[in-house]
Amino acid sequence: MDDLTAKAERWGIEPGYHDVFGGWHPVPRETLDRLVAALSAGGKPAQPTPAGDHLQAFQGNGRRRLWALAVQLYAVRSRRNWGHGDFTDLARLVALAALSGASAVGLNPLHALFLDRPEQASPYGPNSRLFLNPLYIDVDAVPEFPGLVPLGLEADVAALRATEFVDYADVARAKLTGLGAAYERFSSSGASERRADFEDYRKEQGEALLRFSCFECLRRHYADQPWPQWPQPWRRPDSANLQVFRKEHQDECEFHEYLQWIADRQLRACQDAASHNGMPIGLYIDLAVGIDPHGADAWSQQDAVLADVSIGAPLDEFNTAGQDWGLAPINPSTVAHDDFATMRLLMRAAMRHAGAIRLDHVLGLKRIFMIPRGAKASEGAYVRYPFEPLLRVIAEESCRARCIVIGEDLGTVPEGFRETVSHFGLWSYRVTLFERDHEGRFRPPESYPSEALATFNTHDLPTYRGWLSGHDLRVKRAIGVDPGESDKQRHHTQQMLSAILGERASAYAKDDFAAIATFLAATPSRLVSVALDDILGVIDQVNIPGTVSEHPNWRRKLPVEIEDLEWDDTLQRVSQAFAQAGRSCAP
Repeated sequence: MDDLTAKAERWGIEPGYHDVFGGWHPVPRETLDRLVAALSAGGKPAQPTPAGDHLQAFQGNGRRRLWALAVQLYAVRSRRNWGHGDFTDLARLVALAALSGASAVGLNPLHALFLDRPEQASPYGPNSRLFLNPLYIDVDAVPEFPGLVPLGLEADVAALRATEFVDYADVARAKLTGLGAAYERFSSSGASERRADFEDYRKEQGEALLRFSCFECLRRHYADQPWPQWPQPWRRPDSANLQVFRKEHQDECEFHEYLQWIADRQLRACQDAASHNGMPIGLYIDLAVGIDPHGADAWSQQDAVLADVSIGAPLDEFNTAGQDWGLAPINPSTVAHDDFATMRLLMRAAMRHAGAIRLDHVLGLKRIFMIPRGAKASEGAYVRYPFEPLLRVIAEESCRARCIVIGEDLGTVPEGFRETVSHFGLWSYRVTLFERDHEGRFRPPESYPSEALATFNTHDLPTYRGWLSGHDLRVKRAIGVDPGESDKQRHHTQQMLSAILGERASAYAKDDFAAIATFLAATPSRLVSVALDDILGVIDQVNIPGTVSEHPNWRRKLPVEIEDLEWDDTLQRVSQAFAQAGRSCAP
């Protein structure tokens, strides 16, 4: 072992990796050198940290098998929203899901994005994971909002409601106009009890909210420059300077704090509604694996984040060139500082108004595939984290918040990983499209683990209708993306699924999503998630990985307004399938 390899090993950088096909890929020396430089700038090599006494994450009430209705919230149509699903739509979905027997409503990440770049709409590339996206606010429900007519927004909102895709730019323009007017009223003549609640929220959020609001303000002052190029002292400000800055720009900073307060209270009302409707879980919210390196969290937590490194994944059968997600990871050499303060803050933000959370790419708790900025995904390397201590922190926060934790454990899973995660009480994540044996046969329902969430697909995979028709293969080929399989291979896989559905869900036609629901309901997995897209027969998938403008990722609206969902035939059949299997939200 030469000096560079030895030094990389001390920093937890692995010298190579096996891909999903079993091939060995040595890491380029330049990658080792750059990753050592990035990690050594943040502190000292992480020392082995004992896990401490064993602790299991919160497991929910009893051993009942439950199901969730999953939705991309921005995609919800309604006769009252502003062309973008909002928290009032969510409250209505909660009531509908409870009426249908569901125990949870599954959601895409609700993280704060970039309000001045609304078309950068992926919820998995957040500005901040500690705060919420204000576009989910129901502006009409804000007490200080003067109404559409006085602001001349009536026609604009009606037009936004009628679009096929979410028009993020115009939605942001309209909502910020309405929320700006609401804030002016609040600032000048807000009710005393409202002001008191706002100040309580500010006090509770403390330093994190101060930094977020100042960052949003500073970003507009230096709109043409990323924060590493800002003038001093704003590249790495201390609290004292930020307090002075906030006083000098009080209205602008307080406006962003006001947006977060409104969003927080509206989201809390949705989880409260779930409790009132007898749902044992309520909101099930996704947590993105990383952050935008030019965003608020990367600026606010510079010692805790590796902004010069990108998270990704090595090649697999669906992504033959590997993946670079463009996200900055938490720094493994500083993550244990102050009793894992950064991770605890993140967990508390994610669990704040949720009965369950999903950790995107939970494999990153053990090691993350890191790519130096500007390098190819094929030139990345795995970097290790203090795995069991991180699991213990998550378990502690899970118990504190009484929030179930589900780990998205797809991809190249290290040996023993799932057993260790399960030992700490985190649930696994099983996707039917991937649950096949070496001969391509779908595994039977009873083979699924009990401490898991089971689902047919994910937002990065085709919908049921799209998969069954081969639509996803045609779309990917048309835009120059390798679909990862031939028409012949897909036909064979469809036959395999048809065979097992014939055994397990013969009461339904194979193209009826209720057949899939029946199959999933027969698994011992404690939670099953079904996407509203599949219930409504949507043919296009939410997101095609590796594309930006080639496909309308994160933009397509649902084909049915929420007011009409209650009478949807497929939703009723899916609900009946779960009821017959004994999956209910009853206490």
